[in-house]
Amino acid sequence: QVQLQESGPGLVKPSQTLSLTCTVSGGSITTDYYYWSWIRQPPGKGLEFIGYISYSGSTDYSPSLKSRTSISRDTSNNQFSLQLSAVTPEDTAVYYCASLYIAAFGSWGQGTMVTVSS
Repeated sequence: QVQLQESGPGLVKPSQTLSLTCTVSGGSITTDYYYWSWIRQPPGKGLEFIGYISYSGSTDYSPSLKSRTSISRDTSNNQFSLQLSAVTPEDTAVYYCASLYIAAFGSWGQGTMVTVSS
């Protein structure tokens, strides 16, 4: 079974870039038709889809975050990463990585809390 684990700083200053990595075990991020996504949940709010990187390396992002988001991958380490630039306190959230297969979410990481504050 595929397992995912997020890692990265828990505190980021306003205007800086938030960087998180998701390490995948139990399966390869290049397996056909799998998409590797980032989702976040601000305190007291619902889940928000950020974007994904596909098994082939293509990416797609939420229109509301597209200008500040970049998702990349390291196939040698079976990891994919999120970079969100010019963060504000509104970007404070629990960030999750998750697998997508045939348009359905599969495995999720446990989530990591990121606070944007000076």
